[in-house]
Amino acid sequence: MQFIDQARITVRGGQGGDGIAAFRREKYVPAGGPSGGDGGHGGHVVLEADANLQTLLDFKYKRLFAAPDGRRGGPNKCTGASGRDLVVKVPCGTEARHLTTGILLGDLVETGQKLVVAFGGRGGLGNAHYLSNRNRAPEKFTEGRDGEEWPLQLELKLLAEVGIIGLPNAGKSTLIAVLSAARPKIADYPFTTLIPNLGVVRRPTGDGTVFADIPGLIAGAAQGAGLGHDFLRHIERTRLLIHLVDVGAEDPVGDLRVVEKELAAYGHGLVERPRLLVLNKQELMSDDKGPELIDELHQVSGRRPLVISAVMGTGLDALLDRVWSELGV
Repeated sequence: MQFIDQARITVRGGQGGDGIAAFRREKYVPAGGPSGGDGGHGGHVVLEADANLQTLLDFKYKRLFAAPDGRRGGPNKCTGASGRDLVVKVPCGTEARHLTTGILLGDLVETGQKLVVAFGGRGGLGNAHYLSNRNRAPEKFTEGRDGEEWPLQLELKLLAEVGIIGLPNAGKSTLIAVLSAARPKIADYPFTTLIPNLGVVRRPTGDGTVFADIPGLIAGAAQGAGLGHDFLRHIERTRLLIHLVDVGAEDPVGDLRVVEKELAAYGHGLVERPRLLVLNKQELMSDDKGPELIDELHQVSGRRPLVISAVMGTGLDALLDRVWSELGV
C-alpha cells in the first residue's frame, strides 16, 4: 500500500433547497391562503477519524467532496428533505487546515472523532412564511443558499509514543523489527526506509506501545534535504525519542551533532522532547576506544548513552527498561 501523508482536497456543503409559492385550492376550503413550504437544508461535509485507515491514499484520486443538496419545498407547507451529511473517513492523527490561510480547523486523533469542515446552505422560505395581516396572499419566496466551499490541506501525523531517529543506516529498521512484529525493508545502503514504519512493542503490563521508525535524517533535513523534511512531522506527537547512533560510522560524534541540529532547526519543541541516546552495532565497537567514545558522546549530548546491538539482540532489555521508565509505565 502506498503511503501518502499529505493531500489537498476541496469540500463543498450542499445547497439549500428553494422555497416555493403555492396556495391551497381544495374544494371545501373557501379561504385557502398561502401554503408554500420551505426548502431543505444542504448536507454538511464531515471528516471522521477511522482507526482502520493508515494513509491518505484515497485522496490522491478524488479531490472534490460535495454533500447532497436539499430538496425544494412542497405545497401544503411541506418542507423539502434536507441533504444527508457526507462523512469522509480519514486516518487517526489527521490535521485539517485551510489551504490558503493555514488555519488549523481540527485535529482528529481518536477513533470516531468528527469535524464539520463545510456547512450546508440554509433552505429557502416558502410564501407561507410571509403571510401577514397586511398581505393575505403573499407570492414572495426565497431561494436556498449555497453551501460553504473550502480548499483544505490534510496532513497525517502518525500516532506513536516512541520515535526512533538517526542518520541513514543507523539500524532503526533493524531495531523496530527485533522489538516488534514489524517487518520493514532492511538493507546495507542508505535510505532503505522510504516511509515511516510502525511496530507495537508489548509493555510489562501487557498493553502495546507504538514505536515509529522515522526515515533517515541528513544535514539540511529541516530545510527539505533528503527524506527527513517529509517525515519529521511524524515525531511531533511522540512522547519519547530514541536517537540511534552507529558506532561503526566514521564520526559518531559528528553524526550525533547533525541530528541534534536538525531537531533544533525543525522546531515544534523537538529539542525539549525527552530522548534516549543509544549506540547501536556494539559488535563493531573496539574494546580500547569504546569507553572513550561513550564518554565523548556523553559530554557532547549531556546524556549517558546506552549500548546495544540490534542484530545480536544485546542490551535490548536495558533499553526497554529505560523506555518504560521514561513513559511512566
